[in-house]
Amino acid sequence: MDNQMFESTAERTFQHQESLPPLPVPSLEGTLSKYLDAVKPFASEDEFRNTATIVKRFREGTGKHLHQKLLQRAKNRRNWLEDWWLDTAYLELRMPTQLNVNFGGPGPYLEHCWPPCEGTQLERTSIIVWQTLQYWDLIRTEKLAVHKAGNMPFDMHQFRMLFCTCKVPGITKDSILNYFKTESEGPCPSHVVVMCRGRIFSFDVLCDGCILTPPELLRQLTYIKESCVGEPEGDGVGALTSEERTRWAKTRQHLMSIDPVNETILETIQSSLFVIALDDAKPYSTPDDYTAMTLLSLTGDPTTRWGDKSYNNICFADGTFGSTCDHTPYDAMVLVSLCYYIDQKLKAVAGKWKGSEVVRDMPVPEELVFTVDDRVKRDIALAKEQYRKSCQDLQVACYAFTSFGKVAIKKRKLHPDTFVQLAMQLTYYRQHGKPGSCYETATTRRFYHGRTETMRPCTVEAQQWCKIMLNPAASVEEKRRALLAAFSKHNKLMDEAQKGKGFDRHLLGLYLIAKEEGLPVPELYSDPLYAKSGGGGNFVISSSLVGYTTILGAVAPMVHHGYGFFYRIRDDRIVVACTAWKSCPETNAETFFHNLCASFHDIMQIKRWICEVGSFDTKLSLNGGNTGDTESQSDQDWIWIG
Repeated sequence: MDNQMFESTAERTFQHQESLPPLPVPSLEGTLSKYLDAVKPFASEDEFRNTATIVKRFREGTGKHLHQKLLQRAKNRRNWLEDWWLDTAYLELRMPTQLNVNFGGPGPYLEHCWPPCEGTQLERTSIIVWQTLQYWDLIRTEKLAVHKAGNMPFDMHQFRMLFCTCKVPGITKDSILNYFKTESEGPCPSHVVVMCRGRIFSFDVLCDGCILTPPELLRQLTYIKESCVGEPEGDGVGALTSEERTRWAKTRQHLMSIDPVNETILETIQSSLFVIALDDAKPYSTPDDYTAMTLLSLTGDPTTRWGDKSYNNICFADGTFGSTCDHTPYDAMVLVSLCYYIDQKLKAVAGKWKGSEVVRDMPVPEELVFTVDDRVKRDIALAKEQYRKSCQDLQVACYAFTSFGKVAIKKRKLHPDTFVQLAMQLTYYRQHGKPGSCYETATTRRFYHGRTETMRPCTVEAQQWCKIMLNPAASVEEKRRALLAAFSKHNKLMDEAQKGKGFDRHLLGLYLIAKEEGLPVPELYSDPLYAKSGGGGNFVISSSLVGYTTILGAVAPMVHHGYGFFYRIRDDRIVVACTAWKSCPETNAETFFHNLCASFHDIMQIKRWICEVGSFDTKLSLNGGNTGDTESQSDQDWIWIG
C-alpha cells in the first residue's frame, strides 16, 4: 500500500505542536444553555422548571465567579483541562481499571491473509511485532505523518505515549511514567516484555542498532515458548495489575521491600516498548462474529497481561490477535492508527515475510523472576479471583451488520456516524421504553494536547423522532421531518464539540475550581437531573466511532445498567462491539444488537421513500454542521477517533 497515509518526509511528526491553538474555555451562557437542552429528554415539566431555576442561580452567582477563575487558569496554560482530566478521569480512580477502564479489541487480520490456524502463533507474532517496531521507528524518527483535517494539523502528543509508557499505582492517586524519546532527544528503551503462562521474559529488539527481523524475533519467541511448555506456570504477578488500585499499590510497595531485584524488574516492565502476551486461548472468530476474540481481549488470562501498560499485544494460540491498553495516556485513535498500519502492511505482503532468513548471534531472552512471599502469593490469588468474578459478569456481542454499509448510507445523503448514533437511540428507546443518556466521543485534537469532549446524542430532537418512529399512526412524512431535525441537531452538536464549544468538560472545570477553592459543591451538580442525564460519569450508553477502517475496539459499560458501544463503518458493513453486565436484569447486549439491526433498516426505509419521491433538498440539513462532508472524509475518517 502507498505509504503516504502513514509516512512523511515533508514535515516532522511533532513539528506543529508549538503552533497549535490553546484549548478554549466556552462561554458560561453557552454551556448552561446547552446543558439545559441536554437534560430535557429526562425531565418532567416540574423537574425541568426546578433545574432551570438552579441553573439560573448558578449563572448569576457561583457560576460567574468560578468561570472567571477558570479563565484565569486558562491564561497560564495552553490546555487548562489536561492535568485535571488525567487525574479525574483516570489517575484518581480506585476501582480495578484493567476491566473497567482499559480498552481492547480484536485484530482484523483474520479477514484476509491470516484466518485462525493452529501452529502459526509464533511465526505470525514475529511479523506483527516487526511491523509494530517499524511504526515505533516512524514515531522515533518523526516520520509518522501528521494527522490532519484538511490542512489543519492535529495534536500528535498522544503518539509519544504509545510505547515505553506505564501507569504506576499509588495509595490515593496513580501516576504515569513515560520513557519514550525521539531520535533527536536521545536514547530510548528498546526492549520488549513477553508474558507466557505466568512467567515474564525480556529481550532487546535491536541488534547492532538495527531492528530484529521476523526470523530473529521468531528465534526469541520460540526460546520463550519452549522454556514454558511442559514446565510449571509462573507466579503470575501480572494479575496484580487487575486489582483495585490502592490494594495493588500496597502490594507493589511490599514487593519492592522484599528484594531490590523486584524493583529492577518492575522498572524493566514499565520502561519496555510494549508487552507481548503469548496466550493459550483459541477464540476462533470470523469476520462476521468477533465476539470470542473481543471478550478474551477484555477478559483474558490476567497473568499474561500487564494491565497498566499502554499496549499489550495479545497473541492467541490459533494465530489471531487482540489487544488491551491502559486508557490513561492516550485515546483509541492512537491504537487504531498503529493497527491499521499493521493491517495494510500485512495485506501488501499477503502476511508473509519476504526478507532475509539469516539470524544473527544475539543474547537469548532473559527471564524476569520476582521474589515473592506468602503475602504476595495470597494477593495474587485474591486478584485472580476478583478478576474472574468481574469478567464472568461481562457480556459481549460483537457482530457485523452486513445488509449495507457506508456506501448505501451516503447514497441517501446521510452522515454514516450520525446514522449509527440515531439508530442506537431508537434501539435503546425501543428496548427500554425510555431515553438513554449517551456519551459519544468528539475529538478536540485541533487544540494543543487536546483529547476529547462529550457529545450527547440523546437530544430532544432524537427522542421526538424515536417516539414518532414507534407510533403506528405516524405518517412517513412525519417520520421524515423528525429524522431531518434529529440529524441536523446531532451534526451541529458534534461540530461544536470538536471546536471546543461543548459543555461537559467546561462543567467539570467549574466543579474542580470550586473544589480547589474549598467552596461547597454547587447545587447544579447535586441536582438529580445532572446524574440522570449522564453527568458525573453516569452515561447509560458509552459510545465511540472507532473509524472507517478495519479496526474495532471495545469497552465495558460506564454504569452497571448501561452499555459499552464501539463501532466501525465500512463500505459494505457496520461492525459493532456491544457490552453489558449480565448481573443487570435490564440490559442485554445480544438483544441490543438485534434491535439495532432493525433500527438500521427502519432509517433506510424512510430515506428510501424520500429518495423515491425526489426529496433531495434536505442534503444541507442532514450534513450541515458536521466536520467535513461525508464524501471528502471517506478515506480520512480514521484520524477522527477520540
